[in-house]
Amino acid sequence: MDEKEIITRAIAGDQTAYRELYQIYEKSVRGRVSGYFRWKADVDDVVLESFQKAFAALSAFDTAREFRPWLLTIATRTALDHLSSIQREDQKKTGILQKADTADGGNAQLTDYTPEEEIINDEVHARLMGYIDELPSLYKDVMIKYMIEELEYEEIARELDLELNTVRTRIRRGKQHLSEMMLREEAL
Repeated sequence: MDEKEIITRAIAGDQTAYRELYQIYEKSVRGRVSGYFRWKADVDDVVLESFQKAFAALSAFDTAREFRPWLLTIATRTALDHLSSIQREDQKKTGILQKADTADGGNAQLTDYTPEEEIINDEVHARLMGYIDELPSLYKDVMIKYMIEELEYEEIARELDLELNTVRTRIRRGKQHLSEMMLREEAL
């Protein structure tokens, strides 16, 4: 049975089709997100959440496109969101411990980020993801792999089954599109 037929069945509510999609792509999703986390529990959470998001949005999926890149994009964004959440929690805990240390007469230590810097970093990340979302589909997957996943050109070419020069061209043009979007927003 081909992928499009399984997706069509899943859109129609066939639970077996959902299981089939999970079984086919679980290792790919796990492989994509495992590099972001030290703990298996975090990887498991992100894999599950990625499939939940994908299945919830499946009715909007364009079956003319390939499913795997779409799913892996969802997984990458979910991993980044989860990672940001972990980092925010860690920073909160560090801040609480430092306040307790100061209250006990210890020397206060500076955190890596002030709350204002953390908000700015979150806004910059969200803005970058918004810009990438607006890119033409030809450049979007390549730019996610380059800018978010920080893969080398050769790795991107292998993962997307593209020629190396094609990857270089798409990254160069993707950067041009992103800078034009940023300049347009600054002009407003």
